[in-house]
Amino acid sequence: MQFQLQHIDAKTNARTGLLNTGHGAIETPVFMPVGTQGTVKAVHFRELKNEIGAQIILGNTYHLYLRPGVEIIEQAGGLHRFNGWNGPILTDSGGFQVFSLAENRKLHEEGAEFRSHIDGSKHLFTPEKVMDIERSIGADIVMAFDECTPGEANYEYAKRSLGLTERWLDRCIKRFNETESKYGYQQSLFPIVQGCIYPELRRQAAENVASKNADGNAIGGLAVGESVEKMYEMIELVNGILPKDKPRYLMGVGTPANIVEAIERGVDMFDCIMPTRNGRNGQLFTYEGIINIKNKKWENDFSPVEKNGASPLDRFHTKAYLHHLFAVNEILGLQIASIHNLAFYTRLVSDARKHIIEGDFSRWKASSLPGLKNRL
Repeated sequence: MQFQLQHIDAKTNARTGLLNTGHGAIETPVFMPVGTQGTVKAVHFRELKNEIGAQIILGNTYHLYLRPGVEIIEQAGGLHRFNGWNGPILTDSGGFQVFSLAENRKLHEEGAEFRSHIDGSKHLFTPEKVMDIERSIGADIVMAFDECTPGEANYEYAKRSLGLTERWLDRCIKRFNETESKYGYQQSLFPIVQGCIYPELRRQAAENVASKNADGNAIGGLAVGESVEKMYEMIELVNGILPKDKPRYLMGVGTPANIVEAIERGVDMFDCIMPTRNGRNGQLFTYEGIINIKNKKWENDFSPVEKNGASPLDRFHTKAYLHHLFAVNEILGLQIASIHNLAFYTRLVSDARKHIIEGDFSRWKASSLPGLKNRL
């Protein structure tokens, strides 16, 4: 994998780049739709390519390990062949899912013991096993196994957690370097910077990760309970240490405003379930503001979702029609809202890229943020 830094904004740390993988090139900044089970919920790959313009999607190691299982994915020839997506794929390590299973997991030096949310069966994720699973899934970019520390954990817990994550990282790198890709193309391992909301720990973590000389680096453990101000502070601190010539991936963040703020601070890659999850609950993101399409006020609004007609919905559907679909619990409503939101997130990072290149990113950000935060 190769990363070419192309433009850096004169007034901020915003940047554009080109990331080359075995399944194609990715222009950054980039938003990556989340395909937890090997599929982006309610969205066909046809729409991902043609309507949304997705360049790369995510798969989830924890969920794919449980279903359909590593053997099935290997028999298919890897996740790309199993699900039919021919573009780049990134897999997380399962660390966040193990974190979210707090009542059903136990952490120790060897790894993380947990019980399946499906049938209660007991499993152990070690750094070595996670690397083997991610080799079998075959994503272009794979994440190191870590513990995602709760956003408001106390300092002592956060320090112990970071120590464990750093020792696990060394084991991940060792196992990754001892093994080969199973499907004829290169895979890249990204370490993850943890450290909760504590500058000292974040600095230690970023310096350690930077020393590994990986193909790219990730920032984890944010948007998990801390304030947005603290999140931005941690991003700035970490990006001041991580190598400038490697892509920086902010995991699981966030709202459109969060993404614009993080781009300003030098982040290149994003993912979040918010566009699809919130879309399935009737929330639509636009430059004018956030729409709850279930509200009665949209019942007889025959205007397009976005005033400029930029949404892929606008060629076919009005707010009134989408309101009707949600009112009658029509599955099509979930699909349309998910497509709209993913297309909006993709357009948002593409617009940021355009304005970085044109040299007016700060002005574009200042004019865009009020609308992105507004509720219509």
